[in-house]
Amino acid sequence: MSKYSRRDVFRHAAGTLGALAAAPRLFSAARKKLPIGVQLYSVRQTIGNDIPGTIATIKKLGYDGVEFAGYYNKPAKEWRQLLDDNGLKCCGTHIGLNTMTGDRLKATIEFNQILGTPFLVVPSLSSKTLEGWANYADQMNQVAAQLKPVGMAVGYHTHTAEYVPIEGQLPMDYFFDRTGKDVIMQLDIGHCVHAKADPVAYLKKYAGRARTVHVKDWSFTKKEYSIGDGEVPWTPVLDALATVAGTEWYTIEEETGAFPGTLGIEKSIQGLRKLLA
Repeated sequence: MSKYSRRDVFRHAAGTLGALAAAPRLFSAARKKLPIGVQLYSVRQTIGNDIPGTIATIKKLGYDGVEFAGYYNKPAKEWRQLLDDNGLKCCGTHIGLNTMTGDRLKATIEFNQILGTPFLVVPSLSSKTLEGWANYADQMNQVAAQLKPVGMAVGYHTHTAEYVPIEGQLPMDYFFDRTGKDVIMQLDIGHCVHAKADPVAYLKKYAGRARTVHVKDWSFTKKEYSIGDGEVPWTPVLDALATVAGTEWYTIEEETGAFPGTLGIEKSIQGLRKLLA
């Protein structure tokens, strides 16, 4: 006879089912804790004409921070004051790799210290050879080592070209395998799905390195869509972001061009909130 009674068996089964039932709630709680930022490229149609008004609207829509894509000839102190006045944080900036090398690095650090920028992200790189990608990776490793003592991190924002093989290898894997863990992988979720790659697999493969991600959807059939309307498998993606990815910011980027003004980022944050609910 088994040493376990029928009651013991049912008690164990009930406990297991209870734990499984609680898991989604734990994931949901972890998801909701992450702040939501917006890449200012998303509002490129309006921000140049009305910077204060656009920043105020971003706050009213419920965003916690902004990621820069240019500074519109405004000094760092003015930007910082504008963000502080609206209760927003700088969640990152997109800048060229050349601004973080040589004599230019010092000025870049000083500017972003004023802004309070945690992540300095290179928005794109291009090479048709693995040697070129190796050079980029080596440069990024050097920059990461220089930024770490001042509390900043360098990262790379992915598009679709990184998933096209070169010499039998994907630049996506080659670059992030060659860079150290201090180089952030700003995975663009929409671009990843557009390239028919698996975002969850990359979030797990480079665990802890997606400290900031670009949250956007992708559709192969629609021209007008927002977060939750496309083909991104959001449930496993959000689970990975809340657990293995090391994510600190959801950064929404709306670049379909289908919506006027700030309507696109309004629909985007509404769609993300529904997924997080």
